[in-house]
Amino acid sequence: MEIIDLKDFIKIFHKPLQTYNDFINTTSVRLGSQLRPLKKYIKEKQIPHTDIKLLYENIQDRNEYLTRFYNLSLMIREDKLILSNIKPMKNRHFDNNHESLCKNLIRNIHFKDILQNTKSGIENIPTFIDMLKDLYLKNIIDYKILTPSSLFYMKNGRLGSVFSSYYFRASILNPHLIYSLNHSFLKGTKIFTPTLGWSSYCYGFLECPHVLEYVGTDVIPQVCKKTKILASIVAPEKTTTIYCKPSEDLFESSEFMNRYREHFDVVFFSPPYYKLEMYEGGEQSTERYKTYEEWLAGYWEKTIQLCHHVLETRGKICYILSGYGSENTKEQYDLLSDMNNITKKYFKFHSQQPMYNKNVNVTKHRETGEQIMVFVKI
Repeated sequence: MEIIDLKDFIKIFHKPLQTYNDFINTTSVRLGSQLRPLKKYIKEKQIPHTDIKLLYENIQDRNEYLTRFYNLSLMIREDKLILSNIKPMKNRHFDNNHESLCKNLIRNIHFKDILQNTKSGIENIPTFIDMLKDLYLKNIIDYKILTPSSLFYMKNGRLGSVFSSYYFRASILNPHLIYSLNHSFLKGTKIFTPTLGWSSYCYGFLECPHVLEYVGTDVIPQVCKKTKILASIVAPEKTTTIYCKPSEDLFESSEFMNRYREHFDVVFFSPPYYKLEMYEGGEQSTERYKTYEEWLAGYWEKTIQLCHHVLETRGKICYILSGYGSENTKEQYDLLSDMNNITKKYFKFHSQQPMYNKNVNVTKHRETGEQIMVFVKI
């Protein structure tokens, strides 16, 4: 399984140093789809040259920031690899950022998909890697880096907080949270996940000693491939089966439906939030279904029907979902209510509890209100 090391990560952004005058004369500011010469933009916005000089120095010294980012977000720590050696979180205290370094293995093996290939459904939000490549390789500064609040943070040595706040990274669930959720609450032994969650579901469940079998599906071929490899490393003695197709298509597969009829005691996943994240590769549900209503019926209800079929009586279906909707159009989506209402047609409500998820550092965003929903097959 490919792991990116610090040297290769830094190499992605390597470019010969340039003088300050060259930087001023060749750099542009990106405003949506438009580029404005930096010299003109500075004059229009009355940005002090001392601030621009400081940004220039940060760009030339990029390796310092890139090293900090790698060490915090991508470096794999041996003491965080065996999840069962880390004290599990207790029920009602599930925190996606507790033992956050446990995410690094997942971020590392999927770093291009998480940091670059997955796009925000909200218009004109560059991905994290695209922003860094613009800044470090193409002499293009996103306008948000030059706002007063961003410059304030930069002057206080926190430019990295600006990058983390404004630029898109695909969300991932901490495999230690998944391990803890099963250890402390779900207690499943045979698990099915209708998505693979960047391999974190497989990793978290297989680390539970009492889990005997894991079956999952996804539409992104690279995620399916890497999940298979990870499973063979983490728990070669356990039964793991990975499908590479949409979950709703498995509902139409007689082979799958016969093989796994009332087979699992736990189904778990964090489903796609409609158009909030736009994934690359495979048959994405947002491409198959052109409207929200079609997506609810074609993707979500079919997937819930699949989960009902494969769960044993008294088996639990658990998913993590937020009430906020896609903001890339004028429409607003009450995902939590709409998706739960469909689930209640097939399952009995069991419990609901919040999942803590740290917000970003610079801007004050709406609370995501992510909820751990649990239903039971009766």
